[in-house]
Amino acid sequence: MGVLRDVVLILCGVALILAVVDSAIRTFVLPRGVVVALTRFVMVMVRRLFDLRLRFAKSYEARDRVMAMYGPLALFALVAVWLVLVLAGFTLIFWAIQGDGPRRAFVESGSSVFTLGFERPVGAWADVAAFAAAAVGLAVLALLIAYLPSIYGSFSRREVLVAHVSARAGTPPRAVDLLRRAHLIGQLHDLDEIWVPYQTWFAETEETHTSIPLLAFFRSPDPDRSWITASGAVLDAAAFVNSAIDLPRQPMAALCVRSGYSCLRSVADYFGIPYPHDPRQGEPVSIAREEFDGACRELEAAGVPLVSDRDQAWLDFAGWRVNYDAVLITLAGLIVAPYAPWSSDRSIPFSPRAVRLRRRTRS
Repeated sequence: MGVLRDVVLILCGVALILAVVDSAIRTFVLPRGVVVALTRFVMVMVRRLFDLRLRFAKSYEARDRVMAMYGPLALFALVAVWLVLVLAGFTLIFWAIQGDGPRRAFVESGSSVFTLGFERPVGAWADVAAFAAAAVGLAVLALLIAYLPSIYGSFSRREVLVAHVSARAGTPPRAVDLLRRAHLIGQLHDLDEIWVPYQTWFAETEETHTSIPLLAFFRSPDPDRSWITASGAVLDAAAFVNSAIDLPRQPMAALCVRSGYSCLRSVADYFGIPYPHDPRQGEPVSIAREEFDGACRELEAAGVPLVSDRDQAWLDFAGWRVNYDAVLITLAGLIVAPYAPWSSDRSIPFSPRAVRLRRRTRS
């Protein structure tokens, strides 16, 4: 019975350690959006705790202060859980090898994992376990240290264009303001300096926000700015240009919309957010016709040339919007985005039952 118990302890310990190694590699090393159960569990549990705190927030400013800590704390909690599981796994292994009871095994495991060296195990197999524990513990911390510059490098690149949109479209960003200001400075006919950089921005955001999922929850330095509301303003402006503005068709605007909804859909896929995969023109969107007409009146009052057939313009705009409408407003709810018209002002609140992390699949 003693040998059987030791074998079971070793197998359980190895299973815990392998689960941590697998989770760490998939999270920090594998360059694609794949989430294992352990990572998913930690992120969702931390979010549930934050949701409890959000219930007592009486204003957006209070919610923003709470959610600003979610990304960093979820990352810290994930590493803490990894270290606890590694510590538990090697405790089981030392218990089986040394046979001195769980308390002594725990001390030996902690001394080895954290490379403290105050408790040295006895025996060849115990030495091997101690070296392995030190290697795994150091590897987890080294991966975290290497991971942080990657996070903040991607965050900084993302925020540059978020600030750029704020200068163009205001805070909160509005597609109408972006187009009105472009008209006032005589650049409405040539907005490729917006559409082209944002195609690249959407492509990079798609990659970073699926391979580094917690980055989606890292909030802008300005509480009134957000990558998701900036995305909505740019996509709506591009949709307006090719539906309601009386100008030659702008191909780069169309490509910008395509890049944008591809990005948002990929992030939505990662988090298990449902959306229509093949929407058709004429399907309902969250924007009402009255809102569209109001935006057209604002643009018309500013002197922006509009097409005469407003009914067709609405059908065309809704046909563009339907590609990103559902994912835009759901992601805005997921990250608790600041107020912005046509995106977070109608966002769907986050629900752990409705939105879950899952493995990303590629079609």
